[in-house]
Amino acid sequence: MCMSARINISQVEPKSIQAMMGLESYMGDVDLPANLRQLIKIRASIINNCAYCIQMHTLESKRLGEDEQRLFALAAWQESPLFSEQERIVLSLTDAVTQIYNNGVSDALYTQCLELLGEHALAQCMMQIVTINAWNRIAVATKMIF
Repeated sequence: MCMSARINISQVEPKSIQAMMGLESYMGDVDLPANLRQLIKIRASIINNCAYCIQMHTLESKRLGEDEQRLFALAAWQESPLFSEQERIVLSLTDAVTQIYNNGVSDALYTQCLELLGEHALAQCMMQIVTINAWNRIAVATKMIF
């Protein structure tokens, strides 16, 4: 497959990537477990067809000790018994926010998330989902290669 060269945003507008890295740095300091943050990143990247981010975050997940079977199952997590109740609700939220154009985040899902996660973890999950979606859009639009 022949891909034409596209801009490298970090070279053309480095301050924009610095701002994104500030958000990424913030996400590294939140209370959400690193493996859960990676599951969010991989799931959103699967939905957005972002090969660059899928590769990056599956490698990071493996480095953190994540089981490969769970990584494989992320594509069909709803049918898999490999995820905890907390992971399932976070993956539901990831799907809803990533595909916000469908029906948004339903009141029922929001209430479930709030009850299971609490305000701070819910806010942190939302910010992680928003952050990876922004990265996905940069990577897909510029055809980044890992």
